Amino acid sequence: MSIERVKEYFRPLGREGDILEFPVSSATVELAAQAVGVIPARIAKTLSFLVDGGCVLIVAAGDAKIDNSKFKAAFHTKAKMLTPEQAVEMTGHAVGGVCPFANPEGVKTYLDVSLQRFDTVFPAAGSSNSAIQLTCDELAQYSNSLGWVDVCKGWQAE
Repeated sequence: MSIERVKEYFRPLGREGDILEFPVSSATVELAAQAVGVIPARIAKTLSFLVDGGCVLIVAAGDAKIDNSKFKAAFHTKAKMLTPEQAVEMTGHAVGGVCPFANPEGVKTYLDVSLQRFDTVFPAAGSSNSAIQLTCDELAQYSNSLGWVDVCKGWQAE
């Protein structure tokens, strides 16, 4: 089970006990926000894309949407999301629980700047009813992020 891998991943970091498990689904931004008790924007959703035959994860704020032109400029290819089957195959996590932790080697994780406006955010922890509260610095560290990108739209105040 994916959440067990994530717990194992956080154990040596002393953060295993910080993983929240809910009696309800947190598989969507809205459901996760209700389960955690925060505004949807503070949910750090992990979106999975196929780039050059490999998996790229973009962790973004719950109210952000991928901007296709920004994505293409950053990754030199069209944004093509993984199918649910590809997500499981490439990350080991099912859609609704895809997260930036305990992923197979070769999965590349980037964090979108849309998250930086919050002190803490809540990414999933490997299941469709889990999350962990992290600062952006902790998220960058624990996800082994390759850096911050600006590939989203819809979250800035107009």
